[in-house]
Amino acid sequence: MQTHFEASAANAANYVPLSPVSHLNRAAVVHRSRPAVVYGDLRYDWQTFAERVRAVAGALQARGIGKGDTVSVICPNIPELFELHFAVPMIGAVLNTINFRLEAETIAYIFGHADTKLVIADTTFASLVHAAFDILGDTRPLITIRDAQGPDAGTVGESGYDDLLDGPGFSDTGLPDDEWQALALNYTSGTSGRPKGVVYHHRGAALMAMGTVNAWQVPHYVSYLSIVPMFHCNGWCHPWMLPLVGGKMVFTRDPVPQRIFEEIAAENITHFGAAPIVLQMLAESPSGPSEPYSPRIRVMTAGAPPPPAILEKTGQMGLDVMQVYGLTETFGHISQCLWQEDWDTLSPSEQAELQAHQGVAFPMVQDVAVLDRETGDPVPMDGATQGEVAIRSNTVMKGYYKDEEASAKAFADGWFWSGDAAVVHENGYMQIRDRLKDVIISGGENISSVEVEAVLYRHPDVQAAAVVAKPDAKWGEVPCAYVELRDGSAPSDEDIITFCRGHLAGFKTPKAVVFGTLPKTATGKIKKFELRQQARAKG
Repeated sequence: MQTHFEASAANAANYVPLSPVSHLNRAAVVHRSRPAVVYGDLRYDWQTFAERVRAVAGALQARGIGKGDTVSVICPNIPELFELHFAVPMIGAVLNTINFRLEAETIAYIFGHADTKLVIADTTFASLVHAAFDILGDTRPLITIRDAQGPDAGTVGESGYDDLLDGPGFSDTGLPDDEWQALALNYTSGTSGRPKGVVYHHRGAALMAMGTVNAWQVPHYVSYLSIVPMFHCNGWCHPWMLPLVGGKMVFTRDPVPQRIFEEIAAENITHFGAAPIVLQMLAESPSGPSEPYSPRIRVMTAGAPPPPAILEKTGQMGLDVMQVYGLTETFGHISQCLWQEDWDTLSPSEQAELQAHQGVAFPMVQDVAVLDRETGDPVPMDGATQGEVAIRSNTVMKGYYKDEEASAKAFADGWFWSGDAAVVHENGYMQIRDRLKDVIISGGENISSVEVEAVLYRHPDVQAAAVVAKPDAKWGEVPCAYVELRDGSAPSDEDIITFCRGHLAGFKTPKAVVFGTLPKTATGKIKKFELRQQARAKG
């Protein structure tokens, strides 16, 4: 029987679809005179930013781009890409940011699979786009961005980005009819097989932005340095967060350590996100600060769990690093290593060990659980029993584009299954042990390759490391370490094994060490599947 509480329907007065476009509409009024963009000598405020976005949106619409159309963009982190994060969804289209480090064949696959209707590319990558068109056997309309602060290279397309700024601009609110409407299409790294297209929705993007403000304790008027590539989970959705707090986005086309340190000093940077490899480069750079930053800079890191040694070094530099965890399928980060006051009295190394945990759910996440996949039950909080990370959240993808089978598998039993193995500690904090496919089972014992890699990174001669299973007649499989050395160093394999033996149980110690340059994906992830193939081939 319907009650009086159920009788009232949602209407325009009490229900508005959630969308990050709303964040910009508000910022254009509330923060209109505050700086939004800094890129070298280029500076403009939120009112100007919003006017540029609306001009681009109107011009794209005039070119026939509309609801559900995919706009693919190949561009480094520069202001134009920031603008497109609002202009494309404002007209109901779908933003597909592509990793410009990919080879033409994969880019051609993405153009075709994504049903790309328009390509926008930095002129530096125009030849890459045309090579992809040749492979595809088809072309798409191409708009090029000529960045005055980039290299003077490449060719223009049918028109230039600046031409989009000449029109009257889009005048509607830009909100979707349905917050479940597609907003962005991001492709996974493709470490094995073809990359999968992950569909984001307006609701998830808006909630991720708001949840990040809460979880990261982001105050108004932050000075944010753009380092996380916007082709990766849309820069962890940080571009959609900044209008909420009237922050400014500071750009440097090439985020190398020296440039990062220069921008930190010049623009009083308060926040930035960065992968662990970037933190490692900062910690080892001769351009670093002579004294720790004061006030300390808040940094978010995600990707492969960062080695505690790197967290300790960056902490000494005055960087407050918060480890987060997420996937392309979850709009980026959905758990955080929230600092606890009782950690203040611990030693720096003990603090770094705890900071490497992936922690607890973000505020906008319903649940992040570590489950026994066979029973569906949560694993005990003993820091030892492994399960698979499963997620329920408004920031989980709609599904994989044109792949119902993969979507159904990922969403089995009402959870999104991550494929990551983890444990839960007594304090309720989750710690990733491995990708499930990377767990090494030796003589019936589970060995976390991440744990062994963390020890390898503590060796002074190790630049990068990866550990995979190597077949063994007695134990079934044993750990095999692939090590990339620092320039000028030449330890023996026995030196590395002896070092590990001093920090690990015997069965976890690598039984073989292979030196050389590690194979990596275009996003910098180590291609463990290639290393596993090598280890199996060598027996």
